[in-house]
Amino acid sequence: MYRTSIHYRHFSIKSRSRLFWVGLFLGVSVLELSAVAWVSAASLTDTFYGTGAGANTTTGGADSAFGYNALNQNTTGEGNTAVGLIALFANISGIQNTAVGGDALQTCMTDNNTAVGYGALSENATGTNNTAIGLYALGGTAGSSGSNNTASGLEALTANTTGAFNTANGVVALYTNTSGDSNTAVGHGALSSNTTGGNNIALGDSAGSLLSTGGNNIDIGHVGVAGESGNIRIGTSGTQTATFIAGIRGVAIAGAQPVGVNASGQLGIRASSARFKENIKPMDKASEAILSLTPVRFRYKKNLDPKGVPQFGLVAEEVANVTPDLVTTDEEGKPFTVRYDEVNAMLLNEFLKEHRRVEKLEAAVAQQRKNFEAATAKQQADISGLTTSLQKVSNQLELMKASPRVLANNQ
Repeated sequence: MYRTSIHYRHFSIKSRSRLFWVGLFLGVSVLELSAVAWVSAASLTDTFYGTGAGANTTTGGADSAFGYNALNQNTTGEGNTAVGLIALFANISGIQNTAVGGDALQTCMTDNNTAVGYGALSENATGTNNTAIGLYALGGTAGSSGSNNTASGLEALTANTTGAFNTANGVVALYTNTSGDSNTAVGHGALSSNTTGGNNIALGDSAGSLLSTGGNNIDIGHVGVAGESGNIRIGTSGTQTATFIAGIRGVAIAGAQPVGVNASGQLGIRASSARFKENIKPMDKASEAILSLTPVRFRYKKNLDPKGVPQFGLVAEEVANVTPDLVTTDEEGKPFTVRYDEVNAMLLNEFLKEHRRVEKLEAAVAQQRKNFEAATAKQQADISGLTTSLQKVSNQLELMKASPRVLANNQ
C-alpha cells in the first residue's frame, strides 16, 4: 500500500474520532486508515495519492495528484490534475492544468494546459492554453513559453519554445518548430523541418516537410520548397496525374483572365506588360509562317471525348514541321499542343500588314480618281471654252453673211 502525503496531524478531532470508531470496527489503526484515505491536507476537495504528491499544497483546492511527486510544489494552484511520475511537479499557483503521464507538464507554472503522454509539455514553464497528446508532444526546451498550441502525436511540436497558435496533428508534425506562429500541420511529418516560419498550412504525409523559415505557404500532398514564402502547392508531379475541381465549368463570371500553366506546373496569367519583356521588336515577316499552316476539322478519340464533339484547329506535329516555336512539347519532347495565342498574334500581324496594303491601294485609287476628276473637269472646262469660242465665230459668220444684203438693198 502506498503512503500518501496526508498525515495524521491534518485531521480534526472530529475526523480522528470517526476514524477511531471505523478503525475499531475494521480492526485497523487511525494512522493506517489515514494512509489510504484520499482526503486533502489543505481542502476536502483535494485528492493526493503517492509519495510526495501534492505535498506542499496549502490553500489550493480541487487538485488531484496521483504518482510520485505529482503536483509536489503546488501551494495555491487550483483545479489541477496530475497523474504520473512528477507530473506537474513544479506547478505552484497555476490553475486548471491537466497532466497525465510521467514528466507531463513537470515544469509548468501557469494555467489551462493539458498534457497527455510521457514528457508531454514537460518543459513548458510559462505557456498557457496548450494541449499536448502523445509522447513528448510539445516537450519543448527548458523555460518554454509558447501558448495556445495544440499538438497530437509522438513528438509533435516537441522543440517548440515560444511559438504560439500552432496546431500539429501527427507523428513528429512541426517537429523542429521553435518560434514559428500560427502554423497548421496535419499528417505524419507535416511541417517537420519548420523552425521559425509562420502561417503555414500542411496537409498530408510529410506535407511541407522541406519548409524551414518561409511563411504563408499551403502545401497539400506536397513536401514544399525550403525557404519559400507565399506559395500554394497541391499534389506531387508524377504521383497525381489529373486534376478535377468542381464549381468552375459552366459558372459565368465577369472580368476573367485566361489562366495558363508553365513547364513547372505553376498556374498564372501570361504577362503582356513591357515590364516582363526584353528584346522587343516588330514581328515583320516572321508571321508569314502561319500562311503555310493547314487548319483542319477533327474529333478527339473516344477515350478523351466519348461524345465526339466536332473540333477545329491545327495538328501539333504538322505545325512543328513548319515552325517548331508554335508547339509545346510534353515531358518526352513530343509535340503536345499548339500555342494558339501566338498563332492569333501572328494572324493579327498578317491582317495588319494586309490592311496597310489595302490602305495604300485605296489611297492610290483615290488619288487616281482625284486626278481623273481633275482632268475631266479640265477637259470639260476646255470643251466649254472651245464651245464658247465656236459660238462666237459662228455668230460673227452670221453677221458677215447678213451685212452685204443690207448694202445691196440700199443701192
